[in-house]
Amino acid sequence: MFSTWGGGYRGASVSVVSGGSGSPEAELVLHELMENTGATTYLRVGGSGGMHPRVRPGDLVIASGVVRDEGMTAAYVPPSWPAAADPLVVLALARAAHDSGAPYHVGTIRSTDSDFVAGGRPGVGGYLQSWHTTLVDDWARAGVLAGDRESAAIVTLARLFGRRGGAICSVADNISTGAPFETGAGHIAAIDVALDGTALLHRLDRAAEAEGLPMWLPRYDTPEETR
Repeated sequence: MFSTWGGGYRGASVSVVSGGSGSPEAELVLHELMENTGATTYLRVGGSGGMHPRVRPGDLVIASGVVRDEGMTAAYVPPSWPAAADPLVVLALARAAHDSGAPYHVGTIRSTDSDFVAGGRPGVGGYLQSWHTTLVDDWARAGVLAGDRESAAIVTLARLFGRRGGAICSVADNISTGAPFETGAGHIAAIDVALDGTALLHRLDRAAEAEGLPMWLPRYDTPEETR
């Protein structure tokens, strides 16, 4: 079911898994990797649908946190438990996105199990409940930038089991503005940023080790030190 490739990128060891769709599939991948490898950082890299009006097809969204509106993570912790992305992962991805010149946003995304009614899209025969019709506007008002199916699983289980988790999503359309679906929009940019961000994390980890720190911390007097 899952295909895995391993290698290196600019000094960092990287494994890439094609992991299916949705939180239950992501759980299977995460369980195997966390039980059987020494991997410390987990990223979700893939497509999403824009929910906020300022997000356009082809943009990248880096998750600082994830709304857990899917079912799998509730089996591990209550819904009130926050799915917060690792701050150093967010920093590294944002730096890499900025350096790449790709249009990007940092903020909250939302994961669901349903690709249709949970995102305000009609189901079979146009099926919608009344509360489905306000979902997009409600979440956009709350600052949610985009929606996907896997980021909640990655961020929640990584944080719960002492790993670093994050997500970078390419945006294919926008349901709030009506921007149409663009096949592959932003996908290559998201992959490039994920790789460059991983390489930067590797350098920051080595710098932290050299200073005897548990994690990299910026020096205000030498802001150019990581360049």
